[in-house]
Amino acid sequence: MDEFKDSKTALVADVDCTAGGQSLCETHQVKGYPTIKHGDPNDLQDYNGGRDFASLQSFAQENLGPTCGPDNVDLCSDEDKALIEKFQKMDPDELDLAIEEADNKVKKIEEKSKKAVDGLNKKIQDMQKNIEKEQKKKDDAVKKESKKIGLRVMRAVAAAKKKK
Repeated sequence: MDEFKDSKTALVADVDCTAGGQSLCETHQVKGYPTIKHGDPNDLQDYNGGRDFASLQSFAQENLGPTCGPDNVDLCSDEDKALIEKFQKMDPDELDLAIEEADNKVKKIEEKSKKAVDGLNKKIQDMQKNIEKEQKKKDDAVKKESKKIGLRVMRAVAAAKKKK
């Protein structure tokens, strides 16, 4: 991290999500530890690559640096340039309201998805219980039938005959 200590374009930080950094972690949706995020501080993305120094360094060299945004419009697609221009014309209150509305839409999508996933997980748990129940029923039936017909003894006799 010392390598980036005086950088004007990069920040490498270590945040304790269990203490003073908890609100920052909630803001950026850190759900597990350790978590590595990268990108625009206002729209951090999850890093899913290797955790060794060489992997991190390679990722940083290939993917990190100036990105499209109000300070680097020249790096933007025509579509993003149009959005930046549109949002720059809004007054701060109007922009805050638009962000809040967008966040609410995203939150509704996430909640709907969570509800669907929770429902599917419940079905999986129920099916797992049914599988375990059927497996036990089969095991009990096999044990009972094997005992009834003397399968263990049959095998022992067959093995003894083969020795002769």
